[in-house]
Amino acid sequence: MELNLTDKVAVVTGASKGIGLAVTRAFVAEGVRVVAGARTLTDELVALSDTGQVMAVPVDLSTVTGPAELVARSEHFGGLDIVVNNVGAVTPRTDGFLAVTDDDWFSTFNLSFMAAVRTTRAAIPYLLERGGGDVVTIGSVNAYLPDPGVIDYSAVKAAVWNFSKSLSKEFGAQGVRFNTISPGPVSTALWLGQSGVAATIAKSMGVSFDEARERIIAGGGGFATGRFTEPEEVADLVLLLASDRAGNVTGADFRIDGGLSKDL
Repeated sequence: MELNLTDKVAVVTGASKGIGLAVTRAFVAEGVRVVAGARTLTDELVALSDTGQVMAVPVDLSTVTGPAELVARSEHFGGLDIVVNNVGAVTPRTDGFLAVTDDDWFSTFNLSFMAAVRTTRAAIPYLLERGGGDVVTIGSVNAYLPDPGVIDYSAVKAAVWNFSKSLSKEFGAQGVRFNTISPGPVSTALWLGQSGVAATIAKSMGVSFDEARERIIAGGGGFATGRFTEPEEVADLVLLLASDRAGNVTGADFRIDGGLSKDL
């Protein structure tokens, strides 16, 4: 399928690893030029910059000014067509709600919601200059499946979906589309790394890492597919939503969770 993305310009946040890195790689394969932002530049992201299609930008997206500074770097490529709001983090709250402090809430809200707000606010004028564009924001299945173990993250991801839907109504007539993707657990360091969700759960429950991983897969009725989603599968969905093949899709959310969600 021809996606007609060649020579488009994209900004990707949280691009150094996991879903963000997979999205950046997928864009490069389709001929997109990418401004890739992350607090720490990994070897994998630096290697992509050697293609000439990627500008890897070290930036703290939790700051007030970081997102706008990243978006402004798109001027290097002559404009902006696509934004992928991916940056975020989840911390399992193994001690329950009463142990979650105001600082915990503010930290989650700032990185997993306000970074998207600030990036999008900075990007919209650039998109309007091009006559339209696409904003794809990575949410979470926890927007549908509130979980006390990630209570702050669940609430924030529901806000992300609401935010995107609202903007789709305001800017649809001006050619800017807004959609969200809600992955379930993905095979990334966020979930499966040494300090990821599975490792944290394993430590709190006194079980092995493998046992914790299997409990995640079996939780909530289990994945119908019996496995985690791969980051490349999320990236493929981003490509479609960012292309004119999905030109009349806006204000929508797409779950990719291996059948974890059981509701209609």
